[in-house]
Amino acid sequence: MTFIELLTFISTHSKYDITDGDINNTLTVALEGKHKNAVIGDIIAQMYKNSGLTDTNAEIERALAIKTLGPIRLFYMKDDAPVEGFRLVENIVHAIDGAFNDEAMRLKA
Repeated sequence: MTFIELLTFISTHSKYDITDGDINNTLTVALEGKHKNAVIGDIIAQMYKNSGLTDTNAEIERALAIKTLGPIRLFYMKDDAPVEGFRLVENIVHAIDGAFNDEAMRLKA
């Protein structure tokens, strides 16, 4: 699955509004630190930057996508971190799993 496909899946399967304009603009504003929701923007930016990808059409694996969120997950697991940030990160992690589960099912069919 490409990064942009993953981001598109997350945007349609998350209970949070992760988009800021279209999906390409969402990534752009996230990388610039200008996303309308700072937490979501940080999650998207970290996922892209920490994956080592240089192209949104490059393939990303499930393990890498989840691993990229490790530092953010740890931050929001702290006792003094906002609970809403933790819920948001966990929702996106579940959406990532769903994206790769759907892809696996599609490939088996």
